[in-house]
Amino acid sequence: MTSTRLATAMLPLGDAAPTRPRARFGAVAAGTLLAVALVVAVNSLGVLPGRAGVALDNLAQLAAGTAAAFCCLITARGLTGPGRAWRRLIGAGMIGWSLGQVVWTVHQLFGGAYLPGPAPAELGYMALPVFALWALLTVTAVSPRRVLGHSRHTRVVAMLDVVVVLGSVVMLSWAPIRAVLQGEGPPGAMVAGVAHLVVDALLGALLGLLLVLRRPPRALRAQLLLLGGGLLALTVSDGFYAYLVATDAHRMTPLHSAGWVLGPALIALAALARAPEEPAAEQDDLDPVLLLLPILPVVATGVTIAIRTLIGHPLTWPEVALGWLGLFLVIVRQLVTIVDNRALLLSVAEARRRLAHQATHDPLTGLANRELFGRRLSAAVDAHREEGRPVALLFVDLDDFKFVNDSFGHAAGDRMLQEIAARLQRCVRCDDMVARLGGDEFAVLLEADPGAPGLVGERILAAVREPVLIDGKPVSVAASVGVVAPEPYDIGLTGDALLRRADAAMYAGKRRGKNIMVRYAGTRDGGGDADLPGLLAEALAAGPAASGFTVHYQPIVDLHGDAVLAVEALARWTHPDLGVIGPDVFVAVAERAGLVAALDDFVLDTAARDARALAALHGRDVALHVNVSAGRLGRPELEIAVADALRRHRLPPELLILEITETRRIADLDAAVAAAARLAAMGVRLALDDFGTGFNSLAQLHALPIAIVKLDATLTTADDRSRALVSSVLSICRDMGASVIAEGIEDTPQAATLAALGCPLGQGYLYGAPAPLPA
Repeated sequence: MTSTRLATAMLPLGDAAPTRPRARFGAVAAGTLLAVALVVAVNSLGVLPGRAGVALDNLAQLAAGTAAAFCCLITARGLTGPGRAWRRLIGAGMIGWSLGQVVWTVHQLFGGAYLPGPAPAELGYMALPVFALWALLTVTAVSPRRVLGHSRHTRVVAMLDVVVVLGSVVMLSWAPIRAVLQGEGPPGAMVAGVAHLVVDALLGALLGLLLVLRRPPRALRAQLLLLGGGLLALTVSDGFYAYLVATDAHRMTPLHSAGWVLGPALIALAALARAPEEPAAEQDDLDPVLLLLPILPVVATGVTIAIRTLIGHPLTWPEVALGWLGLFLVIVRQLVTIVDNRALLLSVAEARRRLAHQATHDPLTGLANRELFGRRLSAAVDAHREEGRPVALLFVDLDDFKFVNDSFGHAAGDRMLQEIAARLQRCVRCDDMVARLGGDEFAVLLEADPGAPGLVGERILAAVREPVLIDGKPVSVAASVGVVAPEPYDIGLTGDALLRRADAAMYAGKRRGKNIMVRYAGTRDGGGDADLPGLLAEALAAGPAASGFTVHYQPIVDLHGDAVLAVEALARWTHPDLGVIGPDVFVAVAERAGLVAALDDFVLDTAARDARALAALHGRDVALHVNVSAGRLGRPELEIAVADALRRHRLPPELLILEITETRRIADLDAAVAAAARLAAMGVRLALDDFGTGFNSLAQLHALPIAIVKLDATLTTADDRSRALVSSVLSICRDMGASVIAEGIEDTPQAATLAALGCPLGQGYLYGAPAPLPA
């Protein structure tokens, strides 16, 4: 962890909500380091006389130890958990260390020999590593293991790291311990020096393993690093002390004893460091410093061996053995890491392959999606134009697939689509491409014999007609297929234009009765396979009324009195060349081509204009039901169009009811809820059209301020199951304050049954087909 990140993560003591924690902590840290540097510099320069220098050195150590104990114990009072535990334990250890320093200072100033120190001082100093060991074990107990992986290789690497760290610590500790043991100093002082080195080495190894193999709480990580730095500084000075005692030196220099000032100072900073508590679901991120910790002892060992070799100190056989063992373990670790890296690269490559496949393929059927198919189609058209390669395109749309979803549910519809996709693939060669363009629409690209499209189309029609078993029941659907191939004069033909022609031919098949294949024969010659999206766009742009669009009205009546209370406004289109085009065709084309807003707004404006004529026809004001695509709810232009129609035609807003159609899913339900609330504030009411089918659901009924629910005709039949469903919906709507309109009423017994169930309103051919206003 870099110093900048370290300072960022810490809050100084006493600041519950500090404004500049980094600056305050940085000031404390800088002041501490400056004070340590000043003490060492003054003593090193020999500015003060001998006894004064000794006094400054010892008193600085005593002041640092006392400050560290004070900081640990005071900051522990406002904390809980491991942060409090380690501060109290280290504080107790620093109290013992400071008491030892008092004895040492008195001995230095008023005693005899400078080295070694008195035994009571050594006992006080030993309190710190004992309590520090206790503190580290306490933090280890509350720190979960790092999630390093579950593979055998990962566990082997973790074990090797442990062995390498421990071996390196032993290697680093062995040289000073051997030097002390070979010295000629007092036996008691030498034993104390060796004890300090052994305990310090144990503390260093435990702290390193804690940070590498465990995941201490985030609030403790910076503190542990500072604490480790303080213990390391103390260890260095302890090592110099043990060596000087073994060599019967007379005194330590200020540089030798600098660690006894710097160490407590860093421990005090660790106690002052505060950080926010770790989130409950924190990810197991390994900081770069923690990843380097296993390497640092190895590097230090190598540097030590190199220095000793250069200055002419040969290695002993234990050191040679430990060195070779460490080298062997590092090599083994690298080999295991190489194997893991290779497996990781393979898994990354596989993940990329899966992502690339998901980006270009339909997740339900596994077929190519529209993007991939578009690229392949454009390349095939370019090859045809430049090299004369044959190319043909088939557009396949399932007939009445909505019935499957409505009757058996969307899960059954998905199984049907998967089976149809598999059948389409069996109808073509492996080099041809089958794609799902969306919904129940498929496309087939053929790049072979120009005569093949007709044969493939017939195979597709036959394959689709075969029943599909759904929940043990055979269910049959059919398909309309549009076929197109480039003409010799199509010099500038594009893939999009070819796909549009196939789409137009498919819609021509639907108008001719469905379940047939139609070959594209022209675009603007009045043929049955004209380019409907293009013609629809032209008609709406030129003015719907001038292009054959009209609005018909179907009555909505009171089932208990047959009075007309409302009418539904429905668009109808008679093209000058193509004749009557069914609403199921042009509405679907408008949805797919992004033209439905213009169509909805035309019907809205026309119905608002005809409101007075409708009131005169029925002898009272009647409510106007206008269909609005669910995809538009939540878009600002819908609210603008409604407000404009109400204002221009002076239509009372309570007479306007917007029916949310089920052909599209509401993209943003939150935005739709907000828009619906604004419309309701205008006085406009909302209705759910064809409830029980498509995308309309109880979730929308719950979220949106729905005033009217229109039951789809598939639910208003006279069988027992339908009656049970209608009763349930009526009960729900009654409790929510919404009215219900039953659609598809065609005879009197059906109307009587619905009225007996409590349904208040009805609509259907029994009361009148959609018709224009009388001339």
